[in-house]
Amino acid sequence: MRYTQTMHQEILTIPTPGRGLHSITAMVSDVATDAAIDTGICNVFIHHTSASLLIQENADPDVRVDLDAFFERLVPDGDRLYRHIDEGPDDMPAHVRSALTASTLSIPVTGGRLALGTWQGIYLWEHRHRAHTRRVTVTVSGAAR
Repeated sequence: MRYTQTMHQEILTIPTPGRGLHSITAMVSDVATDAAIDTGICNVFIHHTSASLLIQENADPDVRVDLDAFFERLVPDGDRLYRHIDEGPDDMPAHVRSALTASTLSIPVTGGRLALGTWQGIYLWEHRHRAHTRRVTVTVSGAAR
């Protein structure tokens, strides 16, 4: 069987209603499928410093609620420690939350599909309270038949 190396890239524009974990699994999976790659890697990158990416359980929504509650305690809004408050009391905490998580993810592609675990989903974690439009670049590279 003969394989050729190929690469496919799409930029996703994702509106968020505000703080919380928002599933982007289906959108990223669609890009991976469109890439027509049998075996390779899918890189997901967010172009922002006040939102992040996360692979997390997708079965029980309480996991996402608990993660938000944990980060609220770990990095509270309005802490007087912060000097960077140009856009409100959630401005610097959003940057800290982003620094503690990830701006890029790598997911294997196997058999033309994302090789996520049974209970794994891909999330854009919005760290700001108000709605935003976020850009995420998805690059899939590997061997195509």
